[in-house]
Amino acid sequence: MMKNITKTVIIKNIKSILLILLGVVSASFGLESFLIPNDFIDGGVTGISMLLAHTTGLPLYLWIIVINIPFIIWGGLKINIRFAVLSIIAISLLATSIAFVHFPIITSDTLLIAIFGGFFLGLGIGFAVRGSSVIDGTEVLALSISQKSFLSVGDTILILNVFIFSFAAYILGIETALYSLLTYFVASKTVDFVIHGIEEYYGLTIVSDKHQQIKLLLTDELNKSVTLYHARGGRAKCDDDDIEVVYVIVTRLEVNRVIRKVLEVDNKAFVAEHILGEVHGGIVKKKPLH
Repeated sequence: MMKNITKTVIIKNIKSILLILLGVVSASFGLESFLIPNDFIDGGVTGISMLLAHTTGLPLYLWIIVINIPFIIWGGLKINIRFAVLSIIAISLLATSIAFVHFPIITSDTLLIAIFGGFFLGLGIGFAVRGSSVIDGTEVLALSISQKSFLSVGDTILILNVFIFSFAAYILGIETALYSLLTYFVASKTVDFVIHGIEEYYGLTIVSDKHQQIKLLLTDELNKSVTLYHARGGRAKCDDDDIEVVYVIVTRLEVNRVIRKVLEVDNKAFVAEHILGEVHGGIVKKKPLH
């Protein structure tokens, strides 16, 4: 039993290190080949580090370490020591890569720089997060602020970046700041995709007179877990009868297929879909086939 636990921990740590290495290479490439040579920045702690490097003349790799240190310490206290250790490794590798590994400059086209610089940097941040670490401490800061205020994590990150890009507009100029804002949006969307990927979940609420057939379709044919609950229509008197609503959670890639199958059973079915921020517990993935 102890051997199995040790083996699982080793495999988990190896996977984390590989993801961190992949993230560092991608982030370094985005910074060295696109953003740094053209004075573009990203949002968050990375953006602050790049602004400080631009204004003080001190190297970027130094600021990346210095600015991230308090967030790593805070993350170690609030999350766990493993997170802090892996984050130290990730940030140290990123700083080392920027200091000693020099990627070629790919293009001087500002639009391509903004898009692909943001893409590769976001890819790197996303892989680091998948490896249970960070190379940008913005989320740790936002989490701590949101716990002590009425602001959500997303609101906090947005407000922080408003200040960062406003300062960037003053230091780098309006045009560069606007392109940097595009870089930030591309990076943030890439991070979301890498972290959630095809496992981003959608909730489907299905209202149909043929709810029993739809339930059997979802559970037997599509192998999904469903929730049934009673509801009453409220538009007209004839809608006051109790109806049974089917609720199912599916991944991003399953949405269109599931809706198509439901409409094949009842082409008049009401189907509402919505993106779920987080899903915890329960059975949301396909059950194993026997």
